[in-house]
Amino acid sequence: MKKIVAALALGAVVASVGGMAEAKDWKKIRIATEGAYAPWNATDPSGKLVGFEPDLAMALCKTMKAECEIVAQDWDGMIPALQQGKYDAIMAAMSVTDEREKVITFAGPYGSEPSMFGTMKSSPLTKVAYGAERVDLSKDDPAGKAAIDKLGDALKGKTVGVQTSTIQANFMEKYLPKVAVRTYDKLDNAGIDLAAGRVDAIFGDRSAVDAIIKSDSGKDMTLVAPAFSRGVLGKGVGVGLRKADADLKELFNKAIADANKDGTITKLSTQHFGYDISIK
Repeated sequence: MKKIVAALALGAVVASVGGMAEAKDWKKIRIATEGAYAPWNATDPSGKLVGFEPDLAMALCKTMKAECEIVAQDWDGMIPALQQGKYDAIMAAMSVTDEREKVITFAGPYGSEPSMFGTMKSSPLTKVAYGAERVDLSKDDPAGKAAIDKLGDALKGKTVGVQTSTIQANFMEKYLPKVAVRTYDKLDNAGIDLAAGRVDAIFGDRSAVDAIIKSDSGKDMTLVAPAFSRGVLGKGVGVGLRKADADLKELFNKAIADANKDGTITKLSTQHFGYDISIK
């Protein structure tokens, strides 16, 4: 769903370290998440990792009959630390993209949602008729292209805040290269700057932008259509794994399929997002 890790090249360099893993019984699995991308994953006041992905991870581990530990990892080091063996899997709103699949593999995907812009309710961006509510970037759609052109015109002279090394940053580079972009370690910090008037809009996964809007500082913010999906924005969110761990990938794939079939993913995503993000 959201991100492309900046240190892919480093991940490739250290891949050989992860590739030397011996066969395991996978009775104990360490799973990394960011803890700063609600409602996918977050950190509560006590320091506990919470959200859709920690809950789903524990449900998947129960199916796999494994003892699982959820650990926090800063986004920028997510893939390199996986390759170095600091944990066994990533569940951190990480979208499956061709670029990432050069370095790691994925189980799933287990969820998908569009990316959207957020801005202040008073912004002129809210007054534009974009002509499309949803844009599938994998399709050659004239209406979608027209919507992007209108968005580019509306953003002239403005600045968009995105989280660094993300699929949204890639979208801006590919489709709106003339628009100024400011990058942040966390999307929450982009939201703070939006409220303070230091950027004119933010761009991220719909749920993450919506979580900022629903926070105390977001009362004067709103989502802006259209919603963008697929193409450069990836194939959905999956479990990131070392390529050497094919047996663990098989375990996760089966557990995800079971969680989809029995409604666990629908139930948890509805609980945390307010709507179903499961892959049908």
